[in-house]
Amino acid sequence: MALQNIGAAARRVKAVFQRRPEVGISDDAPAKARWVSGTRVLIRHTDGIEVATDMPVELGGSGDQVTPGWLFRAGIASCAATSITLAAASDGIELTALEVIVASRSDARGLLGMSEPNGELVYAGPFDVELRVSLAANGATPIALKTLVERCLCHSPVPSALTTATPFTLHINIGS
Repeated sequence: MALQNIGAAARRVKAVFQRRPEVGISDDAPAKARWVSGTRVLIRHTDGIEVATDMPVELGGSGDQVTPGWLFRAGIASCAATSITLAAASDGIELTALEVIVASRSDARGLLGMSEPNGELVYAGPFDVELRVSLAANGATPIALKTLVERCLCHSPVPSALTTATPFTLHINIGS
């Protein structure tokens, strides 16, 4: 879809949401993960799309699939790129290039439930995340592009979930 069409669609939806904010609230499609074998897991979307994950050989996996941590970073990068595209198209900015890279550092000891010498559990999640955005657009100043990225990342859903304490609920069902 051309950027002009994306911008027009975003403006139409925004106008509807301004008139009827309640229609903007919906349940997101759940991600269903099913253990296959070893450390391989199959993730399924409600529309039937499936993605396999596995761990590196060092952690007992095959190493031939992406890891859940990579999917986390990919989700941030993809969501940020999509949000930037939507915002640029809505503002009439003609992007000519856009690349988003998300990197992080983690301590694999946390994944294994290990503790520090003082007994404190090692944090299992990434302890820093870096988002790098490179973009270009016809007729847009560097300041305008920087402002666009900073503005739209404040409302990009996946990065926002990372930077805001999103409520989390756990339900456990024990079967035979």
